[in-house]
Amino acid sequence: MSENGDRIAGPGIAPGQAAEVASRRREFAELLGEFRRTPVLVPLGADPDGEEALLTADFNGIRFILAFSDEQALARYATARGESAREWTYQRILGAKLLDVAVPAAGVPCGVALDCADGADGMVFPPVTGIVPDGAAVDLDDGGAV
Repeated sequence: MSENGDRIAGPGIAPGQAAEVASRRREFAELLGEFRRTPVLVPLGADPDGEEALLTADFNGIRFILAFSDEQALARYATARGESAREWTYQRILGAKLLDVAVPAAGVPCGVALDCADGADGMVFPPVTGIVPDGAAVDLDDGGAV
């Protein structure tokens, strides 16, 4: 509590913003839960050794597995890349399996980008605590503290 009796929402959060922050966290938790329960399309590409692998993109030192909610979202991505004429091979993978198995297996900081060609309608699941397993989260120090 502050000296005037208002609840302090946390570092950098004004008391009046606490309800909005809590609402957004609940909304994100619902989206994350839905993603974890839903099979998504993950295009296949080649790893540096030429082996078939999940398609990824690196951004600011973090690798993101590219996932799509349906074939139309994948087609929008292919069009945005100028590669709509080629055949895209993909696997259907449960969102939870991507976050819990594929992300830690990447061996580098890794998250999942869903429908990345859809701008604000896309979603990013970064490699942080509460989204990926603790061992793959980049917001933990070696002792497991945030």
